[in-house]
Parts: sequence; structure tokens; C-alpha cells
Amino acid sequence: MTAMVDIRSVHKSFGSLQVLRGIDLEVRSGEVAVVLGPSGSGKSTLLRAINHLEKVDSGWISVGGSLVGYRRQGDRLYELREREILRQRTRIGFVFQNFNLFPHLTVLENIVEAPISALRRPRKEAVRAAEALLDRVGLADKAASYPRQLSGGQQQRVAIARALALEPELLLFDEPTSALDPELVGEVLDVIKDLAHQGTTMIVVTHEIGFAREVADTVVFMDDGRIVERGTPAEVLDAPSHERTKAFLSKVL
Repeated sequence: MTAMVDIRSVHKSFGSLQVLRGIDLEVRSGEVAVVLGPSGSGKSTLLRAINHLEKVDSGWISVGGSLVGYRRQGDRLYELREREILRQRTRIGFVFQNFNLFPHLTVLENIVEAPISALRRPRKEAVRAAEALLDRVGLADKAASYPRQLSGGQQQRVAIARALALEPELLLFDEPTSALDPELVGEVLDVIKDLAHQGTTMIVVTHEIGFAREVADTVVFMDDGRIVERGTPAEVLDAPSHERTKAFLSKVL
């Protein structure tokens, strides 16, 4: 397996607040990395940096062998133009905590928007692909519905289908179930599990320990902007070596 995501010495601050303090992480093609940690540990900022929604202060990130957001010239990095950054983002799917669907568009229109506008796909082709994706996430009968007519779990499944419509190399999930009622969590996790079983490369920020145990190839525990511990689910969840990891897991298990 080759590295799909390579993160080296990444730092990020907001004013005097250091949010990421020298992050090094590698995720190989086909792997699922689950990121755990308390609120404020830098998990969401790390995801947003991978998609260049946040600019890093130092260090670099590459996806699929290409620097994200920058080009290298000699020993210096120069930020890409916005058009080039947007093109890069079509290769990196992002599923947000609060769905971020367009409320004025139907479910089908939400999914076909990006393939048509960003990838210049013919509408008929984009519609066929969107219908297949809706069937894949169990929502084939909701194509003409609007987001307000769906449950939170259904909206999040539409958001996953929308991310998949661009056929990304990498999928990022930022706490995809945290905005859902408990009885709706399972239907979203089932879709993500199915993607994992099909070999989709994913980084998932979540508090769902059972999901991490079942699906993750690598579990990463973050605290105070640092990666404290990483390893297999058995290593990190069942036999953590760091006291901070032990303390966190004792409160959530």
C-alpha cells in the first residue's frame, strides 16, 4: 500500500492559541483512520487543513502524492490559486457534522451540483450516477425531496452521497453522527462501514468507540494539538500506553 495522506510537522495557531503542534500522520491507500480526542484537541482543524479549508502555519500535507494548497519551488512553498485549490478539493470528499446541504435544492440536485459545475459532467450522466448513489445509501425514493423533509440521518446519508459523487480519492468525516438523535446514528455508521469494507480511504473524527473498534485500521488519539498515541484498535482502545489516553477512554467507554 502507498501513502494516500502524508502530514509532516503541521502547526496551526489562531492568534495566541496553538491548535496543532507538530502533527505527523500517514494514512495508506485503502485504510480507515479514526481520530479520537476531547473537544478542543485539534481534530476538526486537522481535517480542515487536509482539505485546505484552514491554512497551516508550517509543515505540509500531501494527498495522493500532491501537496495540498501549495506548490514547492526550491525550499519554499507558494499557495495555489483559488481555482487550483478548488480543483484539488474535488479529490477530497468532506462530510460535515451539520450536513451542509443546500436547503433550496432537492436531494438529487444537491448531489449533481458539484459533478456538473466542477467536473463538467453531462447532466444525464450526473443524474444517473446520483440515482445510483442514492440507492447505495438507501434513499432511492428521496430524490425529489428537500432536505427539510428528511430526518437528520437521511440528510447525512445524502451528504455522504454528495461527497461520493465526485469520486474522491479520500473521504474526510468530521463527527458525522454528533448532530443526530441516538436512534439515527446507526444508519449513518452503516453506510460508512460499507465504504470501509469496499476499501475507501477515510479519516473519520468521531466519538463512536464501537465504530472505531470495528472499522478502523488505525486509531489516532489527539490531545492539546498533538498526537498522543496511535496504533491498531486493539492497541489504543484495549491496551493504551499513555495515561492521557487511558483517562479519556475511562470516561467514554
